[in-house]
Amino acid sequence: MVLRFGQVLGVRPERFAEYRTAHAAVWPEILEALSAAGIRNYSIFHFGGRLFGYYEYVGPPDEYAKRMQELAGSPRMRQWWDWMEPMQVPLEGRAPGEWWAAMEEVFHHD
Repeated sequence: MVLRFGQVLGVRPERFAEYRTAHAAVWPEILEALSAAGIRNYSIFHFGGRLFGYYEYVGPPDEYAKRMQELAGSPRMRQWWDWMEPMQVPLEGRAPGEWWAAMEEVFHHD
């Protein structure tokens, strides 16, 4: 079973070049941690000061929350997020506790 996720977030225009450069060379430990957590097909797109993230989770559905907590608890992931977060602008209207605003899937076709 594959769970699909779409998220949106603002990016500071004056920091976008740095954000793009960082994502052209994501630290190997981050990529390994994402894969170990069951994250696949992860993409981030940009348009007009907004970032759209898409990823698929391929692990057991009942383990998703636990795996995301473990991922967030990784010291190297926290270092990455500490670098990225000042470049980002969370959007109004997101759910409490969200950084990236979760999007509702309204259509899918394989």
